[in-house]
Amino acid sequence: MPANSNSPARKLLITGGAGFIGSAVVRTLLASTAHQVLNVDKLTYAGNLNSLPGATESPRYRFAQQDITDQAAMSLLLQEFQPDIVMHLAAESHVDRSIDGPNEFIQTNIVGTYNLLEACRGYWQGLSQEHQARFRFHHVSTDEVYGDLEGDEDLFRETTAYAPSSPYSASKAASDHLVRAWQRTFGLPTVITNCSNNYGPYHFPEKLIPHIILNALQGKSLPVYGDGAQVRDWLYVEDHARALIEVATRGEVGQTYNIGGHNEKRNIEVVETLCALLDELASAERPAQITSYRELITFVKDRPGHDRRYAIDASKIQRELGWVPQETFESGIRKTVEWYLLNRRWWQDVLNGNYKLNRLGNTEH
Repeated sequence: MPANSNSPARKLLITGGAGFIGSAVVRTLLASTAHQVLNVDKLTYAGNLNSLPGATESPRYRFAQQDITDQAAMSLLLQEFQPDIVMHLAAESHVDRSIDGPNEFIQTNIVGTYNLLEACRGYWQGLSQEHQARFRFHHVSTDEVYGDLEGDEDLFRETTAYAPSSPYSASKAASDHLVRAWQRTFGLPTVITNCSNNYGPYHFPEKLIPHIILNALQGKSLPVYGDGAQVRDWLYVEDHARALIEVATRGEVGQTYNIGGHNEKRNIEVVETLCALLDELASAERPAQITSYRELITFVKDRPGHDRRYAIDASKIQRELGWVPQETFESGIRKTVEWYLLNRRWWQDVLNGNYKLNRLGNTEH
């Protein structure tokens, strides 16, 4: 069903709209709604306008290359575009990079969110009462702010206490707290979402699933941290995009909504599933000396502070907004592998730039 097919047309300013999740939101908005979109992205290493094919041909789409830490520039964009909704996805998002260099995560995720909140507060205060009533600031966050689940049965809920483990998750937890404070203290109408691990088309190659796919296609080792028993809940990115639009347009001010895919898998299961799909779909590219891509799996030294299990209780968003994921892990992961096989130009252009396909933890046991 098209996202918000019956909702009135709104103007959405989306930060990070050239990133993985942000571009899925923009594609969904342009394809299935009447909303107008202003995509604001700094275009760092993970921002890629090639993830938005055909967007520039839409009269409902605009792009501005800007940094959310520049409060004056953001204020100017807000005054020019006059959005009804600000959907904030711009963030440094890779745990490994946050361990190597936390500073960018502090600047973008904390300082950037502060500056964006202040720009939005000034803009919102100057609106008419009618426009103020329909304005929303939607902050998009992660389940990693909750830390680690101890047992096999427990789930992250909207009331779960925060216990971040990495510089990345700590920076996102801080930004979540800022958003709640701006709602409580200044009355800015905000909503927050915390999601599980996303996967799907246009995913930046250093993340687990595309990293494994592309390494396998190049006959390289497939690194798995520790024993591979870490559990994650996997959410297909297009399902997530639909959920975000529902929350941004229909969510209740001051509320938090957890978004999950109901697909808990151990990391080693994910890698083995990818290998099986590649054996089926890309056997011609398999190195001659092996009979299965699984033979390329290599266990490497675990990442510092690596959480063992994440799992989302997404019953609130289902109950209150009617959202449920359309993809199972089996259907979504097959679509993902097929997309990477059919869209080599996209990821080859990424790999041919300054970025090098590499992850932390490259020391074998």
